[in-house]
Amino acid sequence: MLRILAVDDEPPALSDLVYLLGQDPRVARVEQACDGGSALRALAHARAAGEPLDGVFLDIRMPGLDGLDVARLLLEFTEPPAVVFVSAHDDFALGAFELRAVDYLLKPVRTERLAEAVRRVAETRAQAGPAAPAADPGRPAAPAPEAGPGPAAPAAPPPADDPVIAVERSGVTRFIRRSDVRHVEAYGDYVRLHLPTGHHLLRVPLSTLERQWRDAGFVRVHRRHLVAAAHIEELRTDSGRLSVRVGDAVLPVSRRSARRLREVLAGDPVRRPTGRETGHE
Repeated sequence: MLRILAVDDEPPALSDLVYLLGQDPRVARVEQACDGGSALRALAHARAAGEPLDGVFLDIRMPGLDGLDVARLLLEFTEPPAVVFVSAHDDFALGAFELRAVDYLLKPVRTERLAEAVRRVAETRAQAGPAAPAADPGRPAAPAPEAGPGPAAPAAPPPADDPVIAVERSGVTRFIRRSDVRHVEAYGDYVRLHLPTGHHLLRVPLSTLERQWRDAGFVRVHRRHLVAAAHIEELRTDSGRLSVRVGDAVLPVSRRSARRLREVLAGDPVRRPTGRETGHE
């Protein structure tokens, strides 16, 4: 059974969330806090009492410490609770999942989506195992036991260099890995993420992704296109114009971007095209 903390600075929204969580048979207890500071105090008190909380359902826009601030602080915990963000706005989703949130709910919260979020919290807690008691600050931590034969360890959380991205479609939140994105296309304040399995819209400017994903091997090849260099299969030239083939898509490369693209492909063997550079036939 799960012990949950619900955090929201708006009393009606907090009351509704506490009620809905209390109706889930997997939830044993729901505590509540009205701001980020109160949330951290509740988490610390529960841990000191030997009953650490399993999950936090966290509003984002709050005075003082907002939800993202609280989530960053929770990453410093030895065994942090699973975090589910609850927000009326979808423009925080990318940053939220970079903070290892297990789900992102949009207000007003639907019962079936809340049930799915609780399932994710329960699954995360089961993988982590029972929480350890609070450490005595005056006593050094005990050394980890030597590895020996036994059951396989639970799956590790997503690596920090391959974040999970939440995308919404028809009221359903899907989760994709950045490493699966082949290229990105700009649509005003939105972008379309192209994967081998389809495409998804995300509300974020292309310039923001260009800056955030540069170190992951994404290259701006055109004012409308950001490409994962590792997925480039061919460079093509036609009458002096350069393009790249990524899967079934052939994307133009602007003159100002051509030099940077060639530098990236030539400088890192992992990012070189898997095909060959050809003239356009």
